[in-house]
Amino acid sequence: MTHALAIKNVTVSYHGRSAIEAIDLTLEQGNILGIIGPNGAGKSTLLKAILNLITIDSGSINILGGSLKENRNRIAYVPQRNQYDWDFPIHVMDAVLIGTYPSLGIFKRPKKSDKAWALECLEKVGLAQYANRQIGELSGGQQQRVFLARALAQKADLFFLDEPFVGIDIASEEMIVKLLKDLRDEGKTVVVVHHDLSKAKEYFDELLLLNKQLVQFGRPAEVLRPEVMRKAYESELAFLFEAGVS
Repeated sequence: MTHALAIKNVTVSYHGRSAIEAIDLTLEQGNILGIIGPNGAGKSTLLKAILNLITIDSGSINILGGSLKENRNRIAYVPQRNQYDWDFPIHVMDAVLIGTYPSLGIFKRPKKSDKAWALECLEKVGLAQYANRQIGELSGGQQQRVFLARALAQKADLFFLDEPFVGIDIASEEMIVKLLKDLRDEGKTVVVVHHDLSKAKEYFDELLLLNKQLVQFGRPAEVLRPEVMRKAYESELAFLFEAGVS
């Protein structure tokens, strides 16, 4: 079986300072992976390195048995919400239709069947009734669901989401988690950068605990053990103790 991801000895630095160091990871298809770790641990950096949004210093990244270029159309990416221009005048349906573009070919416009598929993706996230709204009029949770619908419209095999639950309502979070689990059950692979440790065991099949280096990778019960977490969060815990927080 082809691995969803095979990362070997990947290192990234910014302005001479190390961001992630010698990361090795093999992820099987059909799993939901949560990437966790303290602030500044390199979680989003790792995601961007996988997607070639930043240059790696060394190492290799194999995606779905080949290169990113070979499998780009099989990959969907949902960045952090703060990376979007919410004032840009685009309707919800048009935002989701963008997900169909990779399969259309150059200079081809979406067909009736593409629009029907985009509407179906909006129905999956509970937003079909908002198809003709400006995206800036939606709540944070609704906006995030629109961009998940856009990812669904790509018919991808591998999904990357960077902090998808930040600043959204609990109903949207629960809906997104259900959709991600449905994708997993269809044999898709989902990689999520996540910060809320209280939900990690419930949401993910596997966890990657990162603090610039790979601290632990495995099932949530293995990764979330206190002695393992202490290795990654040592500096933050030390700061709390120094501040007199118990």
